[in-house]
Amino acid sequence: MVLSQSSHIADPLSDVLTVLAAKATRRTRLEAAGDWSLEFPALERLKFVAVLRGACWLLLPGAAAQRLETGDCCLIGRTAYAIASDPALAPIDGGSLYDEGKALVRMGGDEMVSIGGGISFTPGVASFLLDMLPAFMHVPGISAGATAITAVLDLLEAEAQQPAMGHEVVTARLAEVLMIHAIRTFASASDTTGGWLGALSDPRIGRAIQCFHGDIARPWTVAALAREAGMSRAAFSSAFTSRLGRAPFAYMRHWRMTRARVALADRHSSVGEVAELVGYTSQSAFGHAFRQTFGEAPRQHTA
Repeated sequence: MVLSQSSHIADPLSDVLTVLAAKATRRTRLEAAGDWSLEFPALERLKFVAVLRGACWLLLPGAAAQRLETGDCCLIGRTAYAIASDPALAPIDGGSLYDEGKALVRMGGDEMVSIGGGISFTPGVASFLLDMLPAFMHVPGISAGATAITAVLDLLEAEAQQPAMGHEVVTARLAEVLMIHAIRTFASASDTTGGWLGALSDPRIGRAIQCFHGDIARPWTVAALAREAGMSRAAFSSAFTSRLGRAPFAYMRHWRMTRARVALADRHSSVGEVAELVGYTSQSAFGHAFRQTFGEAPRQHTA
């Protein structure tokens, strides 16, 4: 079957990060030696941790402890986690050590040095991305494609050692670049076959998602997306749902409503204008879809 050439091809990851206003928030540094273990609560954000020197363990609820070596980077979703010298140690509250804007914590030496940071999103819409990402994405420093991550870590370390004019802006942008390179590298791994990232990397399913993100106002049907993918409707729907855990129509509606919520929050557009922007010719149908997604009427975001 010949792939359709009718739709604009977009970069869904860039689209989602832009609409959700992803931005680096606080950056932290941990220097430690001996026995130590810190725990952090679940938050509605994406967290990165990178090891600059030494090694440590990363622990998530219900999962096996993961060892992080020098040069390794990981992304953590909204889950709680702990970082430790030994996974058997009882952790203490790590958040309290970074209270009042403190960026550096030292615990007995610097055998292990790590940096961390958060990526925040527009309130109320982060779930679109966080629900589709793994709770933990480990990117070893020896991974194919991790060269860019190493370069960014070197730049972040240089900024930490000799901060100059524009330091805060530079480190924030580097943290955002680090996040994207980590996602890229993780998604390109041969065993990353499931989820949204795996779907984006699939030549057929990924193309359909790209076409949809390139023109969400178009009256897409599952059959139309299947044609973009060069697949039958049934095969496409089955493969899409298997990978993402969500049917194509549900995915389209969720992203349209996410875009709509962000647009309504700007207070610059009417409900009718936003409905048209995301592909609805009927305000009542748009309102019903919005309430199904967020449990409230769209007009509550225009007051």
